[in-house]
Amino acid sequence: MSRTINTFRKYCNSLTQYSRYKTREVSIGDVPLGAGNPIRIQSMTTTNSMDTIATVEQTIRMINAGCEYVRITAPSKLEAENLLNIKNELKRRGCNVPLIADIHFTPNAAEIAARIVEKVRVNPGNYADKKKFENIEYTDSEYNRELERIREKFTPLVKICKEYGTAMRIGTNHGSLSDRIMSRYGDSPLGMVESALEFLRICEDENYFSLVLSMKSSNPQIMVQAYRLLIQKMEDEEMNYPLHLGVTEAGGGEDGRIKSALGIGTLLEDGIGDTVRVSLTEDPEFEAPVAISLVNRYIGRENHHTISALEVLPYNPVERKKRETFEVSGIGGSNVPRVVADYSNKNVRHLTLFLTLVISMTLLPTNGA
Repeated sequence: MSRTINTFRKYCNSLTQYSRYKTREVSIGDVPLGAGNPIRIQSMTTTNSMDTIATVEQTIRMINAGCEYVRITAPSKLEAENLLNIKNELKRRGCNVPLIADIHFTPNAAEIAARIVEKVRVNPGNYADKKKFENIEYTDSEYNRELERIREKFTPLVKICKEYGTAMRIGTNHGSLSDRIMSRYGDSPLGMVESALEFLRICEDENYFSLVLSMKSSNPQIMVQAYRLLIQKMEDEEMNYPLHLGVTEAGGGEDGRIKSALGIGTLLEDGIGDTVRVSLTEDPEFEAPVAISLVNRYIGRENHHTISALEVLPYNPVERKKRETFEVSGIGGSNVPRVVADYSNKNVRHLTLFLTLVISMTLLPTNGA
């Protein structure tokens, strides 16, 4: 049981006394992230990044809705170059919001964007790897050669970010783990964490530390496990980088908001998270108010009523295991959780929807998408 206690103490400060997990500060333009700064709100544009005016106007709507950072996709060199036009037009309109370039498959685009915006986001699953859905058996020496190949491809971006004072998010996505990671670690939270740590170690070897990490998944259960495991792994290597929270493609309406609250809210309750993006299938200006509502719950939370501390953690926080119970009238034991619906009033209907979604998330397999 002592191993379980240590596991809990490595991923959050306390299970009974709210306390923000302390991370290092990273400067993103004039809006610093992590450490003692507020939990920041951000979202992502949905316009064509080559349409400067449309992107600028949507960005301004997002800022008015509460966004403190705005992310813009730059899938190729052309979009990356146009970030300068977007930035200049925003400044002309008196707007100095930090911009984040979202890069996936094109290192050249990332290197251009890093000279223009305040932060770039790279996905380690597809920045230097190609996904062919192949299962490859690597020897240790072969795997190390692959890591050297990644180092050669990734290091130029690291050096540019360091030179220009640009921050970087290493953003693992559960749905785009590389064949290399999948072959060694499987489709798992551990694979997500190791994918980010490989890139993180390259950054540290170059004495570059302006880093933010994320472990995003469309499955809140996988997401929560991955973030908790990431903190444990960072603690082992004496790291404390700030964390970006989000549930990928949460959806729209009540479903998207509840699904986001399940994943993001669980981690915020642990004291984990330095910036939040709620990903809805709606215009991005509707995302920020949801994120703000989640974050505001933890303003001044430290002084809540005292709850007796747990001396022993009765579960592993990075693995799902159903609590053992007796069966009574088909409820409990090995049966799936039951939802009892009462449609007599609107509030109960909403509660029933919430419980149904919670249960559907807990029943998803831990190695699924």
